[in-house]
Amino acid sequence: MTTAAPETVTTADPAPRRRISARVRILLWLLVVMAVALTAVAATTRSILLRDVDHRITRLLAQEASEFANFEEQGFDPETGRRFTEPDRLLRVFLERQYADADEELIGLVRREGREPAKLVQPREIPTERPLRDDAAARRAIFASKEPTGTLRRPAGEIRWAKVDVARHGGSPHGDGPEAAFVVAFHPERERDKADEVFRILLAISGVALLMTTGIGWAVAGRILKPVRVVRTAAAQLTEQDLTRRIPVQGRDDIAALADTFNGMLDRLERAFAAQRDFVDDAGHELRTPITIVRGHLELMGDDPAEREETVRLVTDELDRMSRIVEDLLLLAKAERPDFVTPEPVQLAELTADVFVKARTLGERRWELGEVADREIQVDPQRITQAMVQLAQNAVQHTTHGQTIRIGSRAAGRRIELYVADSGPGVQPQDAQVIFERFRRGTARRGTRTSGAGLGLSIVRAIAEGHRGRVRLHATEGGGATFVLEIENTEKNTAKNTEKNGVGS
Repeated sequence: MTTAAPETVTTADPAPRRRISARVRILLWLLVVMAVALTAVAATTRSILLRDVDHRITRLLAQEASEFANFEEQGFDPETGRRFTEPDRLLRVFLERQYADADEELIGLVRREGREPAKLVQPREIPTERPLRDDAAARRAIFASKEPTGTLRRPAGEIRWAKVDVARHGGSPHGDGPEAAFVVAFHPERERDKADEVFRILLAISGVALLMTTGIGWAVAGRILKPVRVVRTAAAQLTEQDLTRRIPVQGRDDIAALADTFNGMLDRLERAFAAQRDFVDDAGHELRTPITIVRGHLELMGDDPAEREETVRLVTDELDRMSRIVEDLLLLAKAERPDFVTPEPVQLAELTADVFVKARTLGERRWELGEVADREIQVDPQRITQAMVQLAQNAVQHTTHGQTIRIGSRAAGRRIELYVADSGPGVQPQDAQVIFERFRRGTARRGTRTSGAGLGLSIVRAIAEGHRGRVRLHATEGGGATFVLEIENTEKNTAKNTEKNGVGS
């Protein structure tokens, strides 16, 4: 019995989603918002115009009805000089004295026994397809209505009407309704067409405005987002070998802030990669020599116990030097990290005294504690102590027994200075510019060359820069070199701004 191999199903990779650029999305949202806003404005305007038409028609109907009611109450027949006694005479005289507005009809209706109400109308044309005076069914409906006003909807067009029944006349009223009535009718189609025309005009203007907004918005969005495109292009072109590209910052808006932030990120990346390359290069350069020495001694080591002991001593010494170099390089690499220093409130006087006590054990010199500033500062005490001890060690290496080394601190405003001054041979001017660089040492005038790797002063400078300060060098009065660790105290000073002199040892 054979088993069929399972069928392999190959699933095609889904097609990549097409991205819509921020420029297009901004423009689409702008157009949607503007289209909704302009349509709402046009619709609101049309609604307001139609409401005004309705209010005006209502006022017109009420005014005409009120005028006829007053005429019926107070009018006199011009032929007899007496009050009207016949409904048709009342309606005829009133209609002769009136002038109807456009789209308005003034009609008098008089009941004839056994027939539909006779009509008395003004002899003027009405600009409508079928006026009320030619629509007998509409006249009958209005005449029979018990309401004083109403709206009559018919295929020929809507009619808004008002009616005043003639109650005072000379004849006897019929029991089934008035014998005469005055009717004012208004055809609102033309007025509403005007409102619709305004609505269409507003829509057309809105369309033109949207087209203009599309062009202007496309140009403005492109101009505003240009730095973003530059950021994207720059990010795409960045490599480990080329981190020098920067974005030109123009203006003070959020886009400029983005470009400035991106440039700051590139600065940090460049420094990090530079520190990494320096670490690799420096480690390879400085460790190559001790490794060669260790290998050579091990290869040449014989069977003589004394020779073996000397070889082990030399190898151990080189390994210790390699360990110190690696630790110093790691410390310099860590200096680029934000947690390199951990500031905390420290009393400067106590810190200076602690440094002085620790430095005195470095060598037989004439140690002096100079002025000591008494105030609270915000620093990393361990890093500051490390830097000051390194400066003291450097002073010991370049002085001899009996020469003076002075340690102290002083304050001037927000600036704090800790210094180590020696009375040794000093530093030559050409060396003052390079001794703070890695693996650079002073010349013979500074004393006997030491076996150090030349990283001590680089570490001091890194600690000073970690505190947003600097380390500087100047000549000591009377001869020698003075190294000053200068730091800006960022916290509010809580001490006295006074200084006291120490006592030499």
